[in-house]
Amino acid sequence: MPASSNSFSQKIVLAVLIFMQAALSIRAGVPKQPFFDYSEKGSDSPTTLLLSRLNLNAPGLEKVKASAESNPAQAVAHLLTYYRNRTSVKHPADASGSGYDEQATPKDMQVANDALKHVFVGQPAYPSHFCGEDIHWANNPYPDKEWVWQLNRMSFWDAMGKVYRQTGDEKYAREWCAQFVDWTRKNPRDDQHAYAWRSIEAGIRGYRWTGLFHSFLDSPAFAPEVLVAFLNSCYDHSAFLMTQYRKGSNWALMEAEGMAFIALTFPEFQDSEKWSDEAIGRLNKEITNQVYPDGHQRELAFGYHMGCIGWFMRTYELAQLNGRQDAFPASYIRRIEKMCEVPLKLAFPDGSTPQFGDSWSGQPGQHYHQLKEWAKLFDRPDFLYAATEGQQGTPPDSTAYALPYSGLYSLRSSWDPAAISLVLKCGPDGGGHCQPDNGTFELYAGGRHLMPDAGSFIYSGDPEGRAWFRQTKVHQTLTLNGANSAYAPKLLLWQPGQNLDVLVVENQSYPTLAHRRAVLFVDKKYFVIVDEAIGEGTGDVDLHFQLAPGKALFTPDQQQVRTDLGEGWNVLVQTMPQPGLTLQEEEGQVSFVYTKKEPRPAFRYRLPKTAQESGTRFVTVVAPFNAAPPVVSARILGQPAVGTSRMELEVIVGGIAKRLSYQLPH
Repeated sequence: MPASSNSFSQKIVLAVLIFMQAALSIRAGVPKQPFFDYSEKGSDSPTTLLLSRLNLNAPGLEKVKASAESNPAQAVAHLLTYYRNRTSVKHPADASGSGYDEQATPKDMQVANDALKHVFVGQPAYPSHFCGEDIHWANNPYPDKEWVWQLNRMSFWDAMGKVYRQTGDEKYAREWCAQFVDWTRKNPRDDQHAYAWRSIEAGIRGYRWTGLFHSFLDSPAFAPEVLVAFLNSCYDHSAFLMTQYRKGSNWALMEAEGMAFIALTFPEFQDSEKWSDEAIGRLNKEITNQVYPDGHQRELAFGYHMGCIGWFMRTYELAQLNGRQDAFPASYIRRIEKMCEVPLKLAFPDGSTPQFGDSWSGQPGQHYHQLKEWAKLFDRPDFLYAATEGQQGTPPDSTAYALPYSGLYSLRSSWDPAAISLVLKCGPDGGGHCQPDNGTFELYAGGRHLMPDAGSFIYSGDPEGRAWFRQTKVHQTLTLNGANSAYAPKLLLWQPGQNLDVLVVENQSYPTLAHRRAVLFVDKKYFVIVDEAIGEGTGDVDLHFQLAPGKALFTPDQQQVRTDLGEGWNVLVQTMPQPGLTLQEEEGQVSFVYTKKEPRPAFRYRLPKTAQESGTRFVTVVAPFNAAPPVVSARILGQPAVGTSRMELEVIVGGIAKRLSYQLPH
């Protein structure tokens, strides 16, 4: 082996031994030794590399520049002092920022204390896991790849930062510094460490680490060698993210956010302006490419929509703090406001949300704190009204909302938390987080999710389980021979009214069969749904429904099914009898939490369709009730052909007869 190679190998071994000694010292609570020799000179020195990446002519770096060549260790010491005293750059997590005094929750305390012992959170639906005294960052104790990917997003470091700011206990800072240097040492950007270097994780770290920098910067544990490791890794992240651009997806936003936060937090890097220009340019493009004019993000999964609001918003706010808001046009913030209207329009009366696609309904009121912030930001008293359940603000001006580009529609009886609410989806293909479920809906009444969407269950590790939840037939919609449907939506009629809301949508679900669904919300009390299968397709036309977990009562001779959930609100589903119509139970499952699923009642109405028939029609009453179940009946008036533009019906619910009609525009 050449002498130079041997010398370099000895340096690496020495650095590892020094690091191990430092880590053990931290565990023992004695003064730590340097993680590596940051004072070493030479082209392969991490310190030399860092100094070469900085614009040493930047204001405030005069002392750093003066000693950069002759005494790199002193230069880094000056650099650390500079950052501890710097006031020219603002960040939400610095001492003057809105996020600095965020209080640690009991959960944060638990996560932070676990992290001291190397018991880490990966994908949070799974238990935390011990990753070794000598941390194994590629560790994956579960069959789901999401665990190791999310391990390398380091959400537990956020908890350590919060607890450290609140308590001032240096053990959190010492351990974070040790873990940070350990991660950078063990995870170079190469093919062997792909688990840590997907662009989504790199973007998340770029955003997250800038906040952690402000959390731990003033700790004595944040020594010069930690600064060298930190800034070099930040540079590596931005340089990598410059080469990654997943156009049209939420990944693109996280990539841009990570790059922007590094660039705007550390303008001292020579390439910071290039990075910030690229990141902001991407965000300006993506807000037009990804967000429909009605405000919903194109992937049509509610959780991702809410995430996208944050990814678009946070970079704008950081730029605004640092005088760079002019890099965004006025249309950018207007489109964000439109995005913020979506949880107002589509959330259920208790603040939970539809779980179409890769989404979960979440907890009641889960977005109220955000609506309160947006109410102030955009001067929206209707946001405040929804966020406070009517205690403050002004009621929204409608109880019916259409997002026609996204294909999402909301009908509710009032703005009371116990109101009746139906949200229907019939939209374009949203990509991998979307499901082939056009025409489906969710029903909520009196504080209960009576007909929730199936959800998505899992991403990775159980392909059969994931595939089950992505079937058209496990949604509240129509199928031909049980096959999955296509995305080919049309809005045919949107006609909200005082006592009757009418929505008619159509989806070319199969090459030879379209599904037209008309939903009539009558007196803000119950729904009449007319489903038509239009076209030459033949076979079994099935109309599927699913209910909340719990007991259900089936009455096949009346084509009726209803929930029996005890006291409180229930729902009755009854399709009007006709020759050949059969009712049969189906397998039903629902997932309200990632990796968790439970059985629930499900059923289908079936009508065989022959080549001689131009279509089939189902007329169904969906009636939420809070006492005895109502007696219902419905019939089509006249003999209109399937697919006709005008429909008249007579409906009797609870002894009250109604004549209803709708006319499609020509």
